[in-house]
Amino acid sequence: MATMLQLQKLAGVGNVQMVEVDAPTAGPDEVLVKVKRSLISRGSELFGRYVVEQERPASVMGYSDAGDVVEVGDSVPDVDIGQPMSMLSPHAEYVVGSLGEDGVAHPMPEGMSYTMASFLPLASGAVAWTLIPPVESGDTVVVMGQGLVGNLCAQAVRQRQPGRVIVVDAIDLRCRVAKECGADEVINITETDSVQAVLDLTGGKGADAVFECVGAAGGGKSFEQAMKMVKRDGVVHLIGLNQGGSYRLDSSDVMNKMVIGGYYKTIGRIARLDLSAEMLMDGRIDIEPLITHTLSGREADKAYHLLHDSPDEALGVVLDWEI
Repeated sequence: MATMLQLQKLAGVGNVQMVEVDAPTAGPDEVLVKVKRSLISRGSELFGRYVVEQERPASVMGYSDAGDVVEVGDSVPDVDIGQPMSMLSPHAEYVVGSLGEDGVAHPMPEGMSYTMASFLPLASGAVAWTLIPPVESGDTVVVMGQGLVGNLCAQAVRQRQPGRVIVVDAIDLRCRVAKECGADEVINITETDSVQAVLDLTGGKGADAVFECVGAAGGGKSFEQAMKMVKRDGVVHLIGLNQGGSYRLDSSDVMNKMVIGGYYKTIGRIARLDLSAEMLMDGRIDIEPLITHTLSGREADKAYHLLHDSPDEALGVVLDWEI
C-alpha cells in the first residue's frame, strides 16, 4: 500500500510530528487530491491543538489545502483527473473528500493559484461572518485582532460599504500588514488604550459593530473591551476561539447591545466559497501582504513551532508540498 507524510499531534504540549501513514483512496462519492499548498490557521490550529497536552486526531490538524485530483470515485460526476481542487482537509500529502454542500472539496476557479486557494476556507469564513451584523453605509466597524482571520474579516467587511474600518492589535507586524491591506485606522494597544481610542475616533459614540477576532488567552479581556467600545444598540460578533476562560458579562456594558457567537450561516457553503473566490481573484481580499513564510509541506511541524515561538515575525505560513 502507498504511504504518505501527514502532520500529527501526539501527546505532549507542542509535540507535532510528520508521520508516515497509509495514503487514503477515494470512496465512491469522493475525490483523492494530491496537495500542492496548505495554509496554517494559527488561531485554531495552535491554541486548539499545539498547546494542549493530549493527543489530537490527525483529521483536525489543518483545514486549508489546494491541489490536483488524482483519483475520482465511481459516483462522482463532472470531475476529471488533474482538476484543481480546494480542500477543507488536514496537512498531508494526499487528502480525500466529497463535493457538494456538505462536502470538503470545491473546484478551484480557472486562473486561481494553489496558494490563493489555500486561503479560500479562511476567507469564506470571514466573508460569511461579516455578512451577519447590520452594517450600514457610513458605519464605523472595529476588528479586534489582526491574525489571519481578523485581517481577512477587516478586508471582507468592506463589501458592506462601511464608512471606515478600524483594526486593533498588539503586534507591530500585524498592525503594519493591516494598514497595507487597507485598514483606515490602526490601533496598537501597546501604544494607546484601544477603548479610549475608538471612542475618540467616533466622537464618544462608539463603534457600530465590533468583530472580536483575538480569542486564545486574551479572548476574555478582548470581549470586555469590545463591549465598552461598541455603541448603544451596536453589535459585537465573537469570532476568535477564546481559550482564556469564561466571558465576563457586565450588565452595565451589555444592556442594549447585541452579542453574536460566531454565527456564519447566512448563505450556503458553495455560495460563500464562490463569493470568496471572486473577492480573492478581483483583489477585494489581498493575501500577498499576509504571507510571511513559505516552507516545504514536509516541514509542517517546524512551521507550527515558528508560528508559536515567533508571532512577531510569522503571520501567514504557507506549506508548499512541491518543494
